Amino acid sequence: MAAIERYDVVVLGCGEAGKFIAWTLAKEGKRAVVIERRYVGGSCPNIACLPSKNEVQSAKVAKYLQRSKEFGMVVADGWRVDMAEVYARKRKMVDGLIEMHRENFAKSGAELLMGSGKFVGERRLEVALQAGGTRVIEGEMVFLNMGSRAQRIETPGLADAAPLTHVEALDLEAVPEHLIVLGGGYVGLELAQAMRRFGSRVTVLERSARLLPREDEDVSEALLQLFRDEGIEVVMNAHVERVEGRSGARVKVWLAGGAVLEGSHLLAATGRTPNTDGIGLDLAGVKTTAKGFVQVNDRLETTAANVWALGDCAGSPLFTHIAFDDFRIVRDNLHGAKRTTTGRLVPSCMFTDPELARVGLNESAAKQQGIACRTAKIPAVAVLRARTLGETRGFLKVVVGATDDRILGFTAFIAEAGELLPTVQLAMNGGVSYPVLREMIFTHPTISEAFVPLLSAIPKRA
Repeated sequence: MAAIERYDVVVLGCGEAGKFIAWTLAKEGKRAVVIERRYVGGSCPNIACLPSKNEVQSAKVAKYLQRSKEFGMVVADGWRVDMAEVYARKRKMVDGLIEMHRENFAKSGAELLMGSGKFVGERRLEVALQAGGTRVIEGEMVFLNMGSRAQRIETPGLADAAPLTHVEALDLEAVPEHLIVLGGGYVGLELAQAMRRFGSRVTVLERSARLLPREDEDVSEALLQLFRDEGIEVVMNAHVERVEGRSGARVKVWLAGGAVLEGSHLLAATGRTPNTDGIGLDLAGVKTTAKGFVQVNDRLETTAANVWALGDCAGSPLFTHIAFDDFRIVRDNLHGAKRTTTGRLVPSCMFTDPELARVGLNESAAKQQGIACRTAKIPAVAVLRARTLGETRGFLKVVVGATDDRILGFTAFIAEAGELLPTVQLAMNGGVSYPVLREMIFTHPTISEAFVPLLSAIPKRA
């Protein structure tokens, strides 16, 4: 075995939480190293959040080209989608982000070690280097930030079909003839709409009775109508029995009940699984849950002393912004704070067009929990800025207490919906009652101005 190299801080995985904990502690004078097997900066800037939104934006441009006459534009010679250029635009952005991350490592003093790490003892890892050879790293403090990967369901023939995950889908340089999407969650719906706008025929297979079953029924119905209007076939209660063929050539999908679908490409978007297998966590004294996530308490401490887990691998909500908050909680606690993950407000946004954003409770969740509430809802067409944009599809919805004026939750299915969340979050975290927000002066015309008519529509207390 190679000689043991000792560090103050060892981070396994270069995701959002891991890189920030390394940069921060390195700037404080600690010797820090981040072990990353492939992606400088983690999945968000390379293969997930930012690349997907880059392609979603290209697809939005395609939509506006299709609607050019509506906006008074004349496309004299027609137009076409050049997927190679869509890919090149995304790749240019990713390359710039990688360079930015390398600069941040250099400025902070944290070392970036490219290789695959596995535990060989308590807080000790053996790293198989990309460049060849091995190193043995031991840390006074160890932070696990391995992230997650696309989950593959156990279906006959599926593995042999080599389905795309979001990673490969974002690297396509040609428009699929017919893309079959397994899964109607965030990843599946975002990519389904984008590929349809690029010109692909798209079929979405969702196991549940409706899209996004955790959302209110009117949200699910609005999404379904959006997809149908854009020519996307959506099959609900779709249970895949077997798959034949190979994605990229020709695939067949057999559904329970006898239906058979044929397509050129298959995208598996059926959930995520943590990257915790095969890295010797047992040798480190780190226990995992039944689903494979690292077992942590509300301070993100694992079952091993001086070992923390952050982000996806710790079972935190699967959002980059939550991984960043995991970093802040651990950082602050290392400096004497007593912060926990309990009760934090988790915002989410699906970047379909229009976007679907939510924070706090929706109407159905409030009812399920027996929370008495009042609700208000207005259509997007009531928002004057939406009219100027020609984006009048959707609605906004708010849930407030039945006997007080607390905002319990907010849902927006409208253009730029994600930008509305911070206003509501600030009110909810600060205990600001909804009349205060209703009486604010909002710039006209903006989407955020919608809070005035929305909150004015809340029924009076019983």
